[in-house]
Amino acid sequence: MLSEKIRMSLLVAMTVMLAGCGATDGPGNETEGASRASAPAGWPSSLNAVGDGFPTPGAPCRIVGESEATVNLLDDSATLVGCPSEADAAKLGGKIMTNVDGITLVSVPRNAGLQSPVGDDQSDAKVAGTDYNATAEVRCTGYRKHPPGSCPAGVKRNGEGGMTIVEIKWPAGDSRTLFFDKGGKLVTADTSQADGSAAFPPKGMKQGDVTIVTIGPERYEIPDVFVLGD
Repeated sequence: MLSEKIRMSLLVAMTVMLAGCGATDGPGNETEGASRASAPAGWPSSLNAVGDGFPTPGAPCRIVGESEATVNLLDDSATLVGCPSEADAAKLGGKIMTNVDGITLVSVPRNAGLQSPVGDDQSDAKVAGTDYNATAEVRCTGYRKHPPGSCPAGVKRNGEGGMTIVEIKWPAGDSRTLFFDKGGKLVTADTSQADGSAAFPPKGMKQGDVTIVTIGPERYEIPDVFVLGD
């Protein structure tokens, strides 16, 4: 009888020890660890930083997307950029907005980061009378319940932070801007609270030589050659 009690006591003790280990390495802590690992080094989680530098790859500043901290700072005619110091922000020539968790935010006019380098071998030619390297009609649907059709689009290659910008115009005069990295992969889009698009994360899916971009009900078909050039 005594040995049975001892055996039961050992089982209870082992159960308590295992429960303690579970509390340390449980799902909640794994999620927190994954979140820390995915956050860009040196950048606060309150800012949605994208790209690998602004105005050129490797620069200390980065393009900043929409988040709770920046929703009232975004402007359709400018790019919101975050810099680790006010001195770096001042070099961009834009309007310094505020400081969020140690990052200085500056609003830079769109054309400021899109000047073509000197020399024909360093830059795509521009379509006459525009700032675009190419223009085209792309398949589009879903913006404000717009039926399937085509929308005029223009592309600015090797621009802000080394990224390519595709600007799509809707018949009503509204527009949507898509950002691609130098490899032609979708990075983000200029979603906003005003048109409800901020509730949907931009997604890009490859189908052959076309990237299908969806933002909630919106859908765009962007050919690789349009983004990357010949």
